[in-house]
Amino acid sequence: MKKNIKTLKAPQAIGPYSQAVVVDDFIFISGQIPLLPNGELIKGTIEKETHQVMKNLNAILDASKVSFKDVVKITLYVTDISMFKRVNEVYKSYMSEPYPARETVGVKELPLGAKLEMSMIATKE
Repeated sequence: MKKNIKTLKAPQAIGPYSQAVVVDDFIFISGQIPLLPNGELIKGTIEKETHQVMKNLNAILDASKVSFKDVVKITLYVTDISMFKRVNEVYKSYMSEPYPARETVGVKELPLGAKLEMSMIATKE
């Protein structure tokens, strides 16, 4: 059975999708860009933007009653692959070993002019 997850502590969906969906013991979190919960796009350094993305993801994980330690898969999109190292430093401050599986994809552009987007899959144990 599929269950929708929604929290006001993260930005609302900007299209026809859910913040997250739970199926069995898996939580599928939609891609998050550096929006504040009120929908305002954060502009600034890639580090500042990455922190906001991680805060959004954390709020959705919390609403799903799991945490970063329960994340098993991450997809990261960046508009400039040269920012990868800086994004990774912020990302690493939120995650712990054993790290989730992950891929990073360089893309031409992202919604609303964001520089990065990240989605996650977590599991309830």
